[in-house]
Amino acid sequence: MGQAHSPLPRTIKKPELRQMVPLADSTIWEMEQRGEFPKRFRLTPRCVVWDLSEVQAWLDKRRRTPVTPAKAPDVRLRRSRPVHDSPGACGPHL
Repeated sequence: MGQAHSPLPRTIKKPELRQMVPLADSTIWEMEQRGEFPKRFRLTPRCVVWDLSEVQAWLDKRRRTPVTPAKAPDVRLRRSRPVHDSPGACGPHL
C-alpha cells in the first residue's frame, strides 16, 4: 500500500496577496513582524510566497472580530504646532 500524501498547500505571490488584502506592503510586513499576519516564506532566493489557507484563515478571523477604532491623537502633544488649552483659542474670530 502507498503512503497517503497530504495535498501541498497552495501558495500565493505578492500580486495575488495585494488583491486579497488591500494593505500597504509596509503594513503587512510590520504585522508579520508582530505575529499579527501570516508569515511569508521563500521558495527560492528570489521567490517569496504566503500560504493561501493561512491568509484566508486570517481574513475569516478578521471578518469575525470587531475592530475597535484607533483613538484620535492628542494634538496637545504634537512636537510641531501643538494646540494649547487657552480660552477663546477655538472660537470664531471677529
